[in-house]
Amino acid sequence: MTASAPTAPRSSSDLLVEIIETLEACGLDRDDYQLQDWVDVEALEQLLATSQDDISVRFTVRDMQLLASPNEVQVIVEDAPASEPA
Repeated sequence: MTASAPTAPRSSSDLLVEIIETLEACGLDRDDYQLQDWVDVEALEQLLATSQDDISVRFTVRDMQLLASPNEVQVIVEDAPASEPA
């Protein structure tokens, strides 16, 4: 039986940087928000790191919806409602 090497747990500072980089990639400047007003990064990291199941947490920062999982942070893009034909 072969055991896979455990992956190093992501620290809350790594998660913080990943969230900030994701927001900046979408055009949100660091001066536009105070992240601690929107999410407790340490609690989020602990939740993601200790879950025994597949988990993802959805949260919003300045009207931008994010989805954090143990492996990544991504932006949720809502599909625009289809316009009705004239």
